Formats: sequence, structure tokens, C-alpha cells
Amino acid sequence: MRVLIRYFFRGVRLVLAPVMIISEKLTTPSALERAPAEQARVDEACQRLALYQFRTCPFCIKVRKEIARLGLDIELRDTQQDPAHKQALIEGGGQPKVPCLKINHEDGHEEWLYESDDINRWLHQRFGV
Repeated sequence: MRVLIRYFFRGVRLVLAPVMIISEKLTTPSALERAPAEQARVDEACQRLALYQFRTCPFCIKVRKEIARLGLDIELRDTQQDPAHKQALIEGGGQPKVPCLKINHEDGHEEWLYESDDINRWLHQRFGV
């Protein structure tokens, strides 16, 4: 019975995945316009950020849309396709849950921020207008 349930949900994911990806492409907002100097400052700050995610996670899509809206160039690390990223997430953040924003602070310490709403709030406070 477990096997049937597992295959049922895998089938549902196979059907819904393309729909979610197309929906994300069609509904992603355009980026904020910044002065070139300001955008360069933002891009430099984004070099210390990495988003652990996977392509069809609805919460990850929510965060990627906010990243696009704010015009941020944050490295995306797919934990579903790359076992090394998944292992780094578990070792650093303590759990394999996505989305997770890894923040390398200027003083050298790392912060692992989980929950899409918390990540979006942090991004908006740090980079929003």
C-alpha cells in the first residue's frame, strides 16, 4: 500500500511540475530599477548569499519571485539535483528543508534563514525600496 501511495504522489508531482514552472515564468514580476552604482552595491552584497531550493517547491518559487522583483543576483543551489548542496544544507543549517537562505555576514559568521516568509521579509528589509 505504501508503494502505491508513493507512486501516486510521484505521478502527481510529474504532472504538476511543468504547470508550476510555466506559472512561475508567466507571473514573475519585473525587477526594480536602480541607479547603476546602487545596483553594483546590491550585486556585491548578493555575493554573500545563496538560496538552497529546488525547482518545483512552491515556497521556493515564492522566494525566487521576490528575488526577481528586487532585482537580486543570488546564487541558487538546487538540493534535489545536487547531493553536495543538500549535504551542505544539512551540515550548515541543520535540516534538509528548503527554501533556506545562507547569509555570510561580513564579520565571517554564517546565518541559515528558513521559511519563505522570513526570507522574503529579510530580503525586502535589506534590499527593498
